Amino acid sequence: MKNYQSMDHFWMPFTANRAFKASPRIIERAEGMWLYNDNGQKILDATAGLWCVNAGHGRQQIAEAVAKQIQTLDYTSPFNLGHDIGFEYAERLVKHSPAGLNRVFFACSGSEAVESALKIALAYQNARGKGGKFRFIGREKGYHGVNFGGISVGGLTPNRKGFGPLLPADHLPHTLDLERNAFTQGLPEFGIERAEALENLLQFHGPESVAAVIVEPVSGAGGVILPPIGYLKKLREICTRHDVLLIFDEVISGWGRLGDAFGAVKFDVQPDMITSAKGITNGVLPLGAVFVKDEIYDTVMNAAPEGQVEFFHGYTYSAHPVACAAGLATLDIYESEGLLQRGSGEIGAYWQEALHSLKGLPGIVDVRNYGLIGAVQFAAADGSLVGPTIMKRCYELGMSIRAVGDIIALSPPLIIEKEHVDQIVDIFTQISKEMF
Repeated sequence: MKNYQSMDHFWMPFTANRAFKASPRIIERAEGMWLYNDNGQKILDATAGLWCVNAGHGRQQIAEAVAKQIQTLDYTSPFNLGHDIGFEYAERLVKHSPAGLNRVFFACSGSEAVESALKIALAYQNARGKGGKFRFIGREKGYHGVNFGGISVGGLTPNRKGFGPLLPADHLPHTLDLERNAFTQGLPEFGIERAEALENLLQFHGPESVAAVIVEPVSGAGGVILPPIGYLKKLREICTRHDVLLIFDEVISGWGRLGDAFGAVKFDVQPDMITSAKGITNGVLPLGAVFVKDEIYDTVMNAAPEGQVEFFHGYTYSAHPVACAAGLATLDIYESEGLLQRGSGEIGAYWQEALHSLKGLPGIVDVRNYGLIGAVQFAAADGSLVGPTIMKRCYELGMSIRAVGDIIALSPPLIIEKEHVDQIVDIFTQISKEMF
């Protein structure tokens, strides 16, 4: 039942507000793989909320942990005070990070995690006497949140346009190459040479001016763009050679999405920092984190006088005890149910085979996948934008997806079963035949 008379007061984020409020889609509850709208319709959640509900909706274990924590310690300042659950959570988290990334700085979102990582990079360069390294390099089609640092290094034009001036940043070319890599199963074969653009950018700006490079191992909001074979290792090699930090933004790709805890682990590439959020608490409460290399932490600590604040940065809700409780319960589920590696097993193989069965259907120009992430890219013969129409039709047919232009991004909860995969493919098949 509605407890409001008007939708006018809520300015919705990343939403065509006028269009939505003319034809609203209201979700009332969720359970497992499913959303339930205000008409009682059952909607398959093919995007895990917003890339975040990796263990599925309505997990009682997380709800109970949150309720217990609220009754025990609902909040205390993270500035000059601590709580056991924050230290316990950080200790548990680093068991899943690459070796050497043993320090965790807590934020409240992916955007804040990115902002924190960029500031840590600058603090580190200053602490070791290299304050001239102030510039950042991101990548076209990259998404790193919506704070000023994130949109500076991000490569999505609508997110940047109209908000300048921004931080000094340049951008690598993206790696989406339909001409050579369309319908590749897993990582694309062609495109490692695009990593060499980093060498060119560093020579153009001078590596002595570049603090860090930040990329998503797999671009999510930019359209599920996969790294070519060897590409990430090449970036690591170039950054190491020129004394530039490498940051992996794994807000989307982390916590089982690619078939392991992180893309860095799955692809065996060691960044200097990893940003995380979303699936870290199963989307139940806002929490972000930056996993930081020991050497970076030690350098910043040792540069400050004893007894003084070493890093002037943080948030009121850093390591919020209730969010930490949600995170710990989420880790328990991931570990006990084997969800982090599930995308590398039988269901991941089934996901790949099923998605690629769409090849050859009208209007579909590419399918790409890795682990339990995927994309189906459409194109209209007249070049018109069809993604929003497809998103609306999917909802009518009982499936929630995310349209990025004409790319339909898919990131289902890791608890997905074969019958759910079949439903996703059947709906796309029906839409393809209807519209094209």
